[in-house]
Amino acid sequence: MTGREHGPGAGVGEGDGPGKYLLVAGVAAAIVALDQWTKITVAGSMRLHETRPILPGFFDLTYVRNTGAAFSMLAGRSAAFRIPFFTAISLLAGIAILSFVRRTPASRRVVLLSCAAVLGGAIGNLVDRLVYGEVIDFLSLHWNGFYWPAFNVADSFITVGVVVLLGRALLGHDDMA
Repeated sequence: MTGREHGPGAGVGEGDGPGKYLLVAGVAAAIVALDQWTKITVAGSMRLHETRPILPGFFDLTYVRNTGAAFSMLAGRSAAFRIPFFTAISLLAGIAILSFVRRTPASRRVVLLSCAAVLGGAIGNLVDRLVYGEVIDFLSLHWNGFYWPAFNVADSFITVGVVVLLGRALLGHDDMA
């Protein structure tokens, strides 16, 4: 025993070994791959602004490009501002997530998977911004004339990851694996 097995910090950081980092990195990489594959498929098979109904009256594939963030925030700003700004935000978010992962015990797999979802989604959208200067969106939900802004696979994983992390924190399930 090294003395780190008990007390404050037990099971956190280096004592967890590389397993949790491999889990987070592997899941994040799979999310980036899925996200990029779907975006490449949509961009290669649809015209910009084309819509293909999947579940009429509820769900369509609609190929759009978003120069802003969620809900097109900052879309009107110049690319010279947007790209470095969103790159910096993505890098800071990535650093924060990795710092959180470092402090999270390997036994808290739901938390680690949620972090991987947020990280993978952030990287997926960052790739778009660096390659295209904008993000490819194509998932469109609507009902009775009300349309949710188009989004993508990366956005979906970010949202699910954040909801799970916030839900666990608000409901006091921090100690659940």
